[in-house]
Order: sequence, then C-alpha cells, then structure tokens
Amino acid sequence: MPNIKSSVKSMKRDAKRHARNVFEKERIKKAQKLVLAAIAKNDVEEAKKLLPAAHKAIDQAAANNTIHKNAAARKKSRLALKVNAIGA
Repeated sequence: MPNIKSSVKSMKRDAKRHARNVFEKERIKKAQKLVLAAIAKNDVEEAKKLLPAAHKAIDQAAANNTIHKNAAARKKSRLALKVNAIGA
C-alpha cells in the first residue's frame, strides 16, 4: 500500500477504470457470442436482430476508450460480414 496521498488516489482511480474496462469488454464478448451462436444455428432473423445490440456495446466501449475506435470498427465489420454471409 502506498504512503503518498497521490499514489493512494491513483490506485483508487485505477481500480475504478479497471472495473469499467472489464465490464465493457465482457459486455462486448457476450453480445458477440450471442450473434455468433445465432449464426452457428443459421438463424438469419435472430442474428440480424442481435447485431444492433452488439454494435451498440462495441460503440460504447470505444466511446469510453476501453477499446480503440479502429478495433471497434473491425469487430463491427467482421460481425456484419458473417451475418450477411449466412443471409446471402
């Protein structure tokens, strides 16, 4: 445990940020997993219904700087490609 007051505050900030980052990343993973499960079942309607929720989770994580905006764009693009591939 640090002795310096600013270090104590820094640890508290880091803990809050870590908790937020973990929450955001878990939310992305769950949303992606739901979409991929629908794709695995060849359920086009379900996948298209779940895709906007996954995009929203990814966008929110990028807005909070949990993931980089280019990483968010890549994740969204790859999910959309997979959904469109089963729909075609």
